[in-house]
Amino acid sequence: MPHPLSPLGLAHTLLSLPPVIAGVASFIRHRRIDPATRWGQVYLAGLALSVVTSFGLSSVQGVNPGHVLGVLALLAAFAGAWLLPRWRALGRLQPHLQSHLQNFGLSFSFFMLLVPGLNETLTRLPAGAPLATGPDDPVVRGALLAWLLLFVVGFVLQTRAQRRRG
Repeated sequence: MPHPLSPLGLAHTLLSLPPVIAGVASFIRHRRIDPATRWGQVYLAGLALSVVTSFGLSSVQGVNPGHVLGVLALLAAFAGAWLLPRWRALGRLQPHLQSHLQNFGLSFSFFMLLVPGLNETLTRLPAGAPLATGPDDPVVRGALLAWLLLFVVGFVLQTRAQRRRG
């Protein structure tokens, strides 16, 4: 295997799977990540554990882009799950924008969670002959572009569904 996992890398990988599963399940069941549901709570707790364990991992000295993406994902999730529902600065627009902003923050955190995950998966699997050689590989870039497009289309669909529900 070209990039063997350390014990912390293995723990990080295992801790990163529950938020992905919970996020997908929440999108399927509720069409969004809802922090008031069990899936939403598992997602938020798993996201925090995934990001915290990532800080011990780096192929370069110091902070790497994956760490920055993890912090951005945590900030987006925190803003979407906790801050925006309590933020009164929007005045009369609060009821109309709150759910959209909350959905964006949590959906964006899910998007950010999988950016380094896609790169790591494509550069490690299959074990004997990974699909990509690194973040600049066309396979990784194509997968990230597809993931970005899926995020944009998904958020547009979420917003339309919210408007229909009132």
